Amino acid sequence: MKETVDSRQINAFVALARCGSFTLAAKELFLTQSAVSHAIKALEDDLGCRLVDRLGRRVRLTPKGEQFLKHAEGILRQMKSARGELETLSKWEHHRLRIGACTVSCRHLLPWVLQSFRSSYPRCIVGIEVGSQAVHLERLRAHQVDLALLLEPLGSPVPEIEFVPLFEDEMRLIVTPGHPWAEMDAAPHGTFERETLILFSKKSYTFQLLSDYLKDEGATIGNIIELGNMDAVKELVKLGLGVGLLASWMVRSELADGTLVSLPFGARKLRRQWSIAYWRGRQLDLLETTFVDLCQTASRNLIEPELRAAS
Repeated sequence: MKETVDSRQINAFVALARCGSFTLAAKELFLTQSAVSHAIKALEDDLGCRLVDRLGRRVRLTPKGEQFLKHAEGILRQMKSARGELETLSKWEHHRLRIGACTVSCRHLLPWVLQSFRSSYPRCIVGIEVGSQAVHLERLRAHQVDLALLLEPLGSPVPEIEFVPLFEDEMRLIVTPGHPWAEMDAAPHGTFERETLILFSKKSYTFQLLSDYLKDEGATIGNIIELGNMDAVKELVKLGLGVGLLASWMVRSELADGTLVSLPFGARKLRRQWSIAYWRGRQLDLLETTFVDLCQTASRNLIEPELRAAS
């Protein structure tokens, strides 16, 4: 007996069992009666047993035939399912995916995600819209993007938007090794407002979190330099022109080589929640689910060094 069975023979056997005659099975399969008879004979020879009893123009399954029918029907169902999945993959490869993201995620998260996604769906068109959290929330509401990588609003629920958590980070003060704060655990109370704060954008959600944090602490913000570029923020901090506001994973190489020092704000941490968002109630398709899974994997890889350092 062969280890494998010809799928055409299986198909002929199932059709014969269903129809009860070689004539009807041949008609259903668009084959000649002799072709069906030959397929059944070859199948019986391969299996080494009789599967059907021929009773005139009708056929009846033998006990072994009834047992084999259960497996044969299962095989055909699996083949049909496999074909359907391949057709689905082929279908989605020709679709497009619209992603909203900020400049930070475009640099640190999306390159690996897009490379991995492209290997699975090489013909899918992926469009990236760059913007702030507020912009992407509006784009989701207007159905202008399918998914958005953004900071999840804390304490301000957005009922029509679903958020899938990616990772949490901590915003910290970034200074040069020669800064007076460099040897301290945090900025001394009452001195923050006398410093120049170098940041990405006053319109960002991070700045809103900072403002709320300082308000709760009874502190104020002094002079601000707004650059709109994370690399420029780091370079000005290195020159000693002010204090930066960045997460540790954004300055990992600078912290490692000692050109910058990271400090907490105080006893209470300034945390942010990164998430991937989509319109609530909408069922994600295969493309979108794959993209979300890849973002979660990329997020774990991104913050793993910080998690190891904290443990």
